[in-house]
Amino acid sequence: MTFDHVATVLFALAVLHTFMAGKFNSMASKYPKGSMRESVYHFLGEIEVVFGIWLIPLFYAYWAFSSWDATMDYFNSVAPKMIEPLFVVVVMVKAATKPVLDATRRVILSLSRFVPLPSETARYYATILIVAPIIGSFITEPAAMTIAALLLAQLFYEKNPPSVLKYVTIALLFVNISIGGTLTHFAAPPVLMVAAKWGWNSDIMFMLSNFGWKSVVSIVLCTVAVVMMFRRQFRELDAVKVKAEAADPIPAWVTLVHLLSLGWAVLMAHQAVLLVLGFMFFLGFVVITQKYQDGVNVKPALLVGFFLAGLVIHGNLQEWWITPIIQQLSALPLFISSMVLTAFNDNAAITYLSSLALEPGLAEVGSEEALKKYAIVAGAVGGGGLTIIANAPNPAGNSILKPYFGEEGVNPLKLALYAIPFTVVAALCLYLL
Repeated sequence: MTFDHVATVLFALAVLHTFMAGKFNSMASKYPKGSMRESVYHFLGEIEVVFGIWLIPLFYAYWAFSSWDATMDYFNSVAPKMIEPLFVVVVMVKAATKPVLDATRRVILSLSRFVPLPSETARYYATILIVAPIIGSFITEPAAMTIAALLLAQLFYEKNPPSVLKYVTIALLFVNISIGGTLTHFAAPPVLMVAAKWGWNSDIMFMLSNFGWKSVVSIVLCTVAVVMMFRRQFRELDAVKVKAEAADPIPAWVTLVHLLSLGWAVLMAHQAVLLVLGFMFFLGFVVITQKYQDGVNVKPALLVGFFLAGLVIHGNLQEWWITPIIQQLSALPLFISSMVLTAFNDNAAITYLSSLALEPGLAEVGSEEALKKYAIVAGAVGGGGLTIIANAPNPAGNSILKPYFGEEGVNPLKLALYAIPFTVVAALCLYLL
C-alpha cells in the first residue's frame, strides 16, 4: 500500500467521522458534565474539529512513508492555501457583530414588507432565504451564511418549528448559499479557486450570465415552494412571539465602519498581511465602541477555520484519484460526478483539483473544454448543500443552528435527504437553463 492509499483511507475515515459526530455527542450526555469522558466524547462530536483530529495520523503516516524533511516540505507547501481558512475566520467574526447584524436585519425586515404573503413569519423566512444568499455574491458566502443563520435563529428557530421544517430550512439554507454566491467571481470558494486560472474574472458579466441568473431562479423557486408547502405551520408560528432585543440604537457611523471593515476583508481576501492588519484595527474599534457591541464571538469562526484548514491539507492529497476521473469524463457525467463528490469533499477542493487537470485560460465558448469547466463548477456549487462538509460556509451555519437540533445536533443523513430535492432543482436550473 502506498502513501496515497493511506491518505485516502484516512480521508474516508474522517468523512465517516463527520457522520458519527451526533453519536459521540449522544455518548457524551451519558457521563457527568465536566468529566473527562464527557469532554472527550463532546470534543469528538464537534464536526468542525474532525479533519483537524485526523491530521494527527496523517502527519505520522507521511513521516513514516517518507522523511521528516519531506513531511515538513508538504505542510509548508500548503501554507499559501491557508489564506482561505484565515479569510473565513475574519469574515465570520466581522459579519457576526451586532452593528452588521442589526443593519442587515433592518434591511431584510424592510424588504419583507413587500413580500405578498399573509404570514409574518413566512415573510421574514422567504426574505432571509432569498436575499441573504444573493447578497452573498457581494459580501462573500461565509458572511451571508453567518448573517442568514443568525437571523433564522432569531426570527424562526427560536419559535421552535416542527422538526421536519427545521431540517427543510437548514437544507434549503445550505443549497441557496452554495449557489447564491455565483453572481460574482470572488464570493463562492469553489469559484474563487478557478476564476483567475480559467479567466472567469476578466469580465464581470461572465459569472452573472453563465451562473448567476440561473441560481437566482432556483433560489426563488425552492424558497417559494417551501413557504407554500408549509403555509399552515407558518401561520401557527405567527402566534409564537420571540423576545425582542432591547438595545440602544447603533449610530450610523459605527455601522458604516463595520461595513467598510467587512468590505476591506473582501477586497483583501488574498492579501494575508493586509487582511490581518485590517482585522487588528477592527478588533481595536470594537473595544472603543463596546457600548454598541455584544463583544466578539470568535469560537464559531475559529472552529470553522480549523475545519477548513484540515480539509485543505487532506483534500490536497486526493489528487491522484480525482484527476483521472475528471480527465476521462465528458460534461454531463462530470457534472454529476462533481455534484456527488462534493458531498464527500469540500466543493472548493473539487474545483481546485479540477483546475490542475484542465488547461488554464478562458476556453472557447461551446468547446469541450469550456463545457467541462462549466460542468465541474456547476456540479460543485449545486451539490454544496448535501452535507456539512460540502461547502466551506456550511460549518458556520451548522455551528449557529445546531443548538436547535437537540443534543446530537444536525443529523448528517437527514440533512442530505432533505437537501436532495433542492439540489435537484438547482442542478436542473444550472444545467438546462
